[in-house]
Amino acid sequence: MTRAVLSLGSNLGDRLGHLQRAVDGFHDDLVAVSPVYETTPWGVRDQGDFLNAVLLVAADNVDEWTWLRRGQRLEDQADRRRTLRWGPRTLDVDVVSVDQVRSDHPDLLLPHPGTPVRATVLVPWLDVEPDAVLPGHGRVADLVAGLDTEGVRRRDDLRLEWR
Repeated sequence: MTRAVLSLGSNLGDRLGHLQRAVDGFHDDLVAVSPVYETTPWGVRDQGDFLNAVLLVAADNVDEWTWLRRGQRLEDQADRRRTLRWGPRTLDVDVVSVDQVRSDHPDLLLPHPGTPVRATVLVPWLDVEPDAVLPGHGRVADLVAGLDTEGVRRRDDLRLEWR
């Protein structure tokens, strides 16, 4: 059994619909789905706000590469275009961590290298796993305590259905 943390983001088109289709795509393996957050973009600032969520998934006979390929397939189905790094996108599915797996393969860095400084991932992750630990970096709660979370707003009016 492998357990993974996946981060979802969308800032183009039907943002909530794109996140919901990702949730649906992982439905059989879902352990938890975070609340939806609206977040200001970083990297490329001249774009619309994102909707973000975190999924906890687990499955037998699934490795980190399978989680990655499944996420990429969902991105493709959402007509994701990779034209600008950190630019706008219909759907982004990042593999944040998979158990204690470490990978320095350029196509799959684990744990995801941006995670320790991304409140857009860490804050929703804490909602579904308050005692979460990011391998090699420590407790997620401690990481969040050192970040500016002003641009991360929980949207209780938006819900992802999964049960």
